[in-house]
Amino acid sequence: MENTLPNTSLLVMIRHGQSQYNLENRFTGNVDVELTDLGRQEAQKAGEQLRRFHFDVAYTSTLKRAEESLTIILAAIGETGISVYKDAALNERMYGDLQGLNKADILKQYGEEQFNLWRRSYAIQPPHGESLKDTEARALPYFTKEIEAQLSAGKNVLIVAHGNSLRTIIKNLEHISDEDIPHRELSTGVPEIYSFDRKTKTYNRQTLSIDPK
Repeated sequence: MENTLPNTSLLVMIRHGQSQYNLENRFTGNVDVELTDLGRQEAQKAGEQLRRFHFDVAYTSTLKRAEESLTIILAAIGETGISVYKDAALNERMYGDLQGLNKADILKQYGEEQFNLWRRSYAIQPPHGESLKDTEARALPYFTKEIEAQLSAGKNVLIVAHGNSLRTIIKNLEHISDEDIPHRELSTGVPEIYSFDRKTKTYNRQTLSIDPK
């Protein structure tokens, strides 16, 4: 199941399947909510899409919606025996006082401008929570030290984590600006695929139809 060109490694990142708070349109953050049945189906589909690929190691957060998604995906791929590392550095952005609250209610109460500043700006924190910049400050060093080291060693890596923690990694892989990155959407259960050139230390985004040979 080799699936990379010479001197390249494979990196696949997936946002967990739909969670109960996603379904209810609530700010989730680091509240440890369950997947919905649809979320489990999304993870299963992602695994089926990746069956042609081989992974050497996997990473996830310490939140059960990501952990369960990864378990489902690895079972669908048929690679349940690979090493799995869990770390809070990959946890979702902490939304502070907004966690558990309905997004539509917050929008109505505070208005669109404030709502978007809390939800979509790069550096502004919600009350007692993390900004996207704060999330980047913990997720990116972990990625660089732990995960990129695996890629540099020739390993193919799967990450199943969260919309905002993955968004900060993608920001740096694709050199997306602070202004543009909050608007980069990551759908639940959809693989983001990159080849990593071990000589140049650069990433190239691929489509799901990437040639497994």
